[in-house]
Amino acid sequence: MKFKVIMALIKPEFSQKVVEAARKAGATGDVSLTGRGSGSKESKSFFGLAIMDQTEVLMFLVEEHTADGILKAIKTEGKLDEPGHGIAFALNVEKVVGLESQMDQFKEKLKNSYL
Repeated sequence: MKFKVIMALIKPEFSQKVVEAARKAGATGDVSLTGRGSGSKESKSFFGLAIMDQTEVLMFLVEEHTADGILKAIKTEGKLDEPGHGIAFALNVEKVVGLESQMDQFKEKLKNSYL
């Protein structure tokens, strides 16, 4: 079984809707981190200190065949086609440990997708 990790760097006000959309599209879980970033625009400054926008980093470990649908859902709900709203991307995962308790569920979903 092959996996991908999808990372979405989005505006915090969209995070809940993005997570819900990703789950509807097939994601089974997520990790959310708060961060700051400047994106492609110059950061604003206040007395010489850079003020960066807050961003939400969402990570989803997904089965390879579900990645495209999940990315599409993230793009739609996060409004990623609008400038400054964020980005999302998928990376190949070489190895995974700790999913033993979920493997039967993954295999059943995979089997049902081919029926």
